[in-house]
Amino acid sequence: MSSHSATPQPLIARRGASLAGRLRVPGDKSISHRSLIFGLLSAGETAISGLLEGEDVLRTADAARALGADVERLGEGRWRVRGVGIGGLSRPAGVLDFGNAGTGSRLMMGVVGGHPITATFDGDASLRKRPMRRILDPLVKMGARVVSEAEGGRCPITLEGARETVPIVYETPVASAQIKSAVLLAGLNAPGRTTVVENEASRDHTERMLRHFGAEVSVEPHGIHGRRITVVGHPELTARPVVVPADPSSAAFPLVAALIVPGSDIVLEGVMMNPLRTGLVTTLMEMGADIAVLDRREEGGEDVADLRVRAGTLKGIDVPAERAPSMIDEYPILAVAAAFAEGETVMRGLHELRVKESDRLEAVLAGLRAAGVDAEIAGDDLIVRGGRVPGGGTAATHLDHRIAMSFLVLGLASEKPMQVDDGTMIATSFPTFVPLMHGLGANIG
Repeated sequence: MSSHSATPQPLIARRGASLAGRLRVPGDKSISHRSLIFGLLSAGETAISGLLEGEDVLRTADAARALGADVERLGEGRWRVRGVGIGGLSRPAGVLDFGNAGTGSRLMMGVVGGHPITATFDGDASLRKRPMRRILDPLVKMGARVVSEAEGGRCPITLEGARETVPIVYETPVASAQIKSAVLLAGLNAPGRTTVVENEASRDHTERMLRHFGAEVSVEPHGIHGRRITVVGHPELTARPVVVPADPSSAAFPLVAALIVPGSDIVLEGVMMNPLRTGLVTTLMEMGADIAVLDRREEGGEDVADLRVRAGTLKGIDVPAERAPSMIDEYPILAVAAAFAEGETVMRGLHELRVKESDRLEAVLAGLRAAGVDAEIAGDDLIVRGGRVPGGGTAATHLDHRIAMSFLVLGLASEKPMQVDDGTMIATSFPTFVPLMHGLGANIG
C-alpha cells in the first residue's frame, strides 16, 4: 500500500479522439535502482540523468545515503551520487525502509550481505508479505547471518553482513534477476570469483552495469536457455555517468493505447530495447501491431530506440511460456490488447504472476470480466477471446499499479467508460502517467 495516501482515488477512462504526439516515459525502474546502488559502491561521483523519481527508487536513494553515500537531486531526473567504494559502507543509524520496493530491498540485501555491517530491512504492508528467503539463502552461504526475521523469511529482517565474504557458485532455484543480482553484489566484496548459474536467463541489467562501472564479468551459455555469470571480487569500481533509458514496462501503456484507439499515431522516445525486456513488442508485432523501431543506439550500457506506434487491427495468437521472463510485468496490458484483437489469445505459463504485488493473474481476469470481455484461466494459462469490449465496469486494482494503468488504457477504447477503484499507487512506478496520457489526447480523470 502506498504510504502517502490511505484514501482510494478512483479514476475513469473514456473513449475519445485518436492519440497523437511524441513522449518519453520515465526512466527504467531496474536501471534507476541499480544506478544509485553502483554509485554507492563506486569511488568518485556518478552523474545520473533520466532517473525514475517514483517512490520505490527514492527509497533506494535513501538507503544509499544511510549506507554512507552522498546522494543529491540536481533537477528533474538529474542526480549525483558520491560513493564510498566497495568495502567502505557504514552501518546505517536506523531501519532501511523500502516502502513497496521489492527490487531495491533485495539488491541492497546483497550489498549489505557482502559487507561487515548490520542493517534492518523493512517496508510497507505489501512488501512485508513478499518472501525474502530466496535472497537470504545464498547470502548465508557467503557468510552473512540472519539475526531476526518475520515468519517465513519476511520483513522486517535484520541482516548481519559477512565479516569475510566467501565466494560461491550458486545455482538459482528460479529465473530471478533479483536473486542473481544480490549474489553478484555480495560477491564484489569477496576474494576470487563468485558465480551464479541460471537454467533460464533472467534480465541482465546488473551484469551490464557492473561492466559499465569497470568490474570484470564473464557471461557464458549454460544449457539451452541458461547462463553462467562470474564476477571477480574486489574490483575498483569507478564512477561513470548513467543515462537511464525509458522504461519498456511503462512505455507498454501508451504503446497499447495507441494500437487500440482508432486513428492513433505516436512516437515513444528512447525506450530500452534490451532483448530480455522486449517480449511485449515481439508479441504485439506477431499480433499484427504497426510498430516501427527507429534510431537504435546505446545509452548507459543498454540498447535503446524510438518506437513509432500506429493503430490497426490485431489478431489473437498463442504466446509461448518461455517468453514469460522477458515480459512478466507486461501481461496485464497484453491482456488488454488481446481483448481488442480478433480471435483467441492464449498466454501460457504465468505462474510467476501469482506472486507479484497481488495475485496479478486473478486480478487481470476479474478486470477483463468487469469490462465484459470473455476470458478464463486454465492452470497457469490466461485465455482471452477478443473482439467487442463493452467496458462500463470497475476493475479492482488490489493496490497494484500495473492493473490500474492497464484497465485505464482499456477504457480509452471500450464502448462504455471503464473505472478503476484506486489510482493512488500508480505513483510507485509511473507518477506522470495521467498527465502524459492527457498530452496525447487521452480522456482519463
